Amino acid sequence: MKFKADEIASVIQKEIEDFKGQIETAEVGRVVEVGDGIARVVGLSSAMAGEMVQFSSGTMGMCFNLEENSVGIIILGDYLKIEEGDEVKTTGELLSVPVGDALVGRVVDPLGNPLDGKGPIVTSERRPLETIAPGVAGRQPVKQPLQTGIKAVDSMTPIGRGQRELIIGDRKTGKTAIALDTIINQKGGDVICVYVGCGQRASTIASVVEALTANGAMDYTIVVSASASDPAPLQYIAPYAGASMAEHFMYQGKHTLCVYDDLTKQAQAYRQLSLLMRRPPGREAYPGDVFYCHSRLLERAAKLSDEHGGGSMTALPIIETLEGEVSAYIPTNVISITDGQIYLEPDLFFAGVRPAINVGISVSRVGGNAQTKAMKKIAGSLRLDLAAFRELEAFAQLGTELDKATQQQLDRGYRMVELLKQPQYEPLHFADQVVSIYAGTKGYFDKIPVSDVAEAEKCPLQCKREEKSEVRNAIIDSKELSGETEEALKSALEEFKQRWAAAHAKEEQLAGASA
Repeated sequence: MKFKADEIASVIQKEIEDFKGQIETAEVGRVVEVGDGIARVVGLSSAMAGEMVQFSSGTMGMCFNLEENSVGIIILGDYLKIEEGDEVKTTGELLSVPVGDALVGRVVDPLGNPLDGKGPIVTSERRPLETIAPGVAGRQPVKQPLQTGIKAVDSMTPIGRGQRELIIGDRKTGKTAIALDTIINQKGGDVICVYVGCGQRASTIASVVEALTANGAMDYTIVVSASASDPAPLQYIAPYAGASMAEHFMYQGKHTLCVYDDLTKQAQAYRQLSLLMRRPPGREAYPGDVFYCHSRLLERAAKLSDEHGGGSMTALPIIETLEGEVSAYIPTNVISITDGQIYLEPDLFFAGVRPAINVGISVSRVGGNAQTKAMKKIAGSLRLDLAAFRELEAFAQLGTELDKATQQQLDRGYRMVELLKQPQYEPLHFADQVVSIYAGTKGYFDKIPVSDVAEAEKCPLQCKREEKSEVRNAIIDSKELSGETEEALKSALEEFKQRWAAAHAKEEQLAGASA
């Protein structure tokens, strides 16, 4: 075998030309104090706020407090492995998380490490944890509906793509259930969902993943888990990590939904870190910038302008109240940041009204803009009718004689309350919601006993799907309730009314005969 000297020489020459001597520099400091998820380090004089640092044990940290003689670092991982005197080196990078299609369908921690045992997540793309929210010029008004599949929400407090709608209520009133139904309702659609479990029990997050998997929703969902057993720093960064993962898709022109469950726990984790860092406490011992902690997170939810791709990120933050105290510090902060709230009341929940939405306090500041024309047409007066019914109900409990019109209004109200009840994990298509609410508001259920309304509601919906599918398809295609479609809907509902009356009369005859 002959060697060609000129070829070898040209290769060596090319290598010499391309050679670049790279000198990597890293500032190294030492831990002087460590405990409860934070470390105080000396020797990092050029560290940046929010910069990632690495401890000698391999654990990562983030610069949280820049002081005159030391740097306060929050430890993102197991702080029990870190000891006084350990070396800490700067990385020169801000904290970032992996993003991309590889995360969809996975359960990860706030740093993007897999927790579901399905192997490593292979993605070359990363995104900073904290990014500046789009400005006024980079947004457009919220006009496109995000269907939740929940009748009471889509009709009275509609949510649009790019909106921030707060879900607020005491513990165990069905807050997570509303968020999960909304995620499940995106099946077959174009929305990528991110569920952030922050400070929840690990068993609760496991049951959420199980429910999403059982309903086929994990195919388009990322679950970010920072359970109650995780250190406070991980609970603090979890919502920002979820927002970054969703933002990646938003800037690609796609639509995303982010559920933060819940921000009360995140605020408590932030308070813990701030007090350990000796930051001055304010109201309820929270640091002075706890409002900014939530506002910079929720402002990232937006409907981008067409020049920026027209993508959207819808946020559903969850806040837990104590004994219905909506005027506490964190609830009022988040209410003032969001575009409306769905308030869940324990009394309604225990009375069997589920979802237990208090129509009086719940509001959507986007309103009818985020509704289809068909829903806007039939649900316009529904909120006022229900509010009037609640007042009448309180009045009727006094035992006074009621005139015929008032009694009729009460009867209609009882049936509408029954109609708006909905089992968990059974979201309804918007066309079915339109049929159901139209039938209720126009009095087609007035002659049906209150206890039978839920059963009776299934009949016209089934009829629309199987026998009169053209009416349902017309509503789906046009998203309007035109005169022609309304007439067809009326005749179908009249037919249902007669069928129900005939079947009911037959049942009564059989019952009388057997007696």
